[in-house]
Amino acid sequence: MAKFEEGLRYSESHEYIRVEGEYGYIGISDYAQHALGNVVYVDMPEVDDEVTAGEEFGAVESVKAASDLISPVSGIVVEVNEALEDKPELLNEDAFANWIIKVQLSDPSELDALMDVEAYKAHCNE
Repeated sequence: MAKFEEGLRYSESHEYIRVEGEYGYIGISDYAQHALGNVVYVDMPEVDDEVTAGEEFGAVESVKAASDLISPVSGIVVEVNEALEDKPELLNEDAFANWIIKVQLSDPSELDALMDVEAYKAHCNE
């Protein structure tokens, strides 16, 4: 059974963002990691790359599927979770603790277009 975390914003493509000040930590939801199965590889952008809301910034590969990562917001990548390079399975262990990229938000108003936890639960149950 997928876990849902309060206080995050979610996209329809199952990415989440945890906002802390002008920064956002972006990862895949627990629902997404369950759907993917055993994650074997995470393709991430480089630090200083620009991401755009609604556009691809990387991919997650599992034993059964590959899935594009779609950025929920626009901004500049300030950090990538290097632990995932050697241990992509961390996403299966705890998707919310193991974010993929940290971005400096360029337009915080984009967060308004994302779902809160209740709306995301409803989306997952459709």
